[in-house]
Amino acid sequence: MIIKKLEAKVIKDSRGEPTIEVNVNGCKASSPSGKSKGKYETPSWHNSVQWNVDEINNFKFNSEINEFKDLEKIESYIKAKYNFKGAKEFGANALFALESAVLKALAISKNKELWQIVNPLAKRFPTPLGNVIGGGLHSEQFDKHPTFQEFLLAPKGNSFRDKVLNMKLVYSQIHKNFNLKNINDEGALVCPLNEEEIFKILSNFRDKTSFGVDVASSSFYTKDELYKYQNKELNKTAQINFINGLIEKYSPIYVEDPLDEEDFEGFTKINHTTMVCGDDLTVTNIERLSSAIKNKSVNATIIKPNQNGSLLEVAEIFRICKENNISTILSHRSGETLDDALGDYAFAFQADYIKCGIATKYREAKLNRLIEIEKNLK
Repeated sequence: MIIKKLEAKVIKDSRGEPTIEVNVNGCKASSPSGKSKGKYETPSWHNSVQWNVDEINNFKFNSEINEFKDLEKIESYIKAKYNFKGAKEFGANALFALESAVLKALAISKNKELWQIVNPLAKRFPTPLGNVIGGGLHSEQFDKHPTFQEFLLAPKGNSFRDKVLNMKLVYSQIHKNFNLKNINDEGALVCPLNEEEIFKILSNFRDKTSFGVDVASSSFYTKDELYKYQNKELNKTAQINFINGLIEKYSPIYVEDPLDEEDFEGFTKINHTTMVCGDDLTVTNIERLSSAIKNKSVNATIIKPNQNGSLLEVAEIFRICKENNISTILSHRSGETLDDALGDYAFAFQADYIKCGIATKYREAKLNRLIEIEKNLK
């Protein structure tokens, strides 16, 4: 495939903030934007979203793209053009949108699905991981909310579609039963309850779903090395004991970022009978992930394509995780677009879970794409 048309423009994400859309041969791809960002993640833009848009619109790229690994040609072009050590210096959001648009165009040129370009042998579907009750930075516009950032459903079912239906049913029941009127950046319900009260609520739905939590500890970790909740402050030992107490009492299947993003050693003290997941700790970065594996800090990791930028590196991260028995959660961002490619990537990379929310059209687009893939394969 020759890239005959390459255009970029600024669009708005679900929070109304600027992001990038790239058009390759008539196929459009866009990048989401994160609000809760790890200290070590790749910068979204080289200078600004407008700089990246202007630069892409001036690209003169003539190499043929015929398979997934040919993305290396694009990354080499960028490194040479700007004298970068790595293509990610171009900006993670911009690089991801560009590479995703290229793969979409390649799929159309070959009369294939996007996932088939990445991995035509894919067979296993991920389990949706949906944010049902929200807190933390994603809910800071509301006066009363939990300190933990996300309370998530991992629904049961015999198919991906069944799991989505169960997830939506529980979301609807909680919405109705507790008269929760507000939703946050990710479409999650906002309530004034504390962490343990929410765990008790979710425990009532074990027939339909397991549940987990994104603690997002770095967002409330202070310079005094304390974890500051609305009604208490915990030192590191107390935080570990608090998290382990919740794990022992409520058996969540998933605990994300229970400690600060610097604390590889502390993560090892969290009860690993559940998925102890790194997000701000690992930031979709091979070196950070390798450190977490070496230190036995995690047995699961969040993977956000736009947090890295290079889909080639994302593929390598999945390979490393599978080689080391690390569960993989492919994740959206809080500021989303209607681009549904995350569904294709979750299936193609054979992610164990896809974390893309439950409600709002931006989250449903990804879920519906996976339902469509599943239906087409039957």
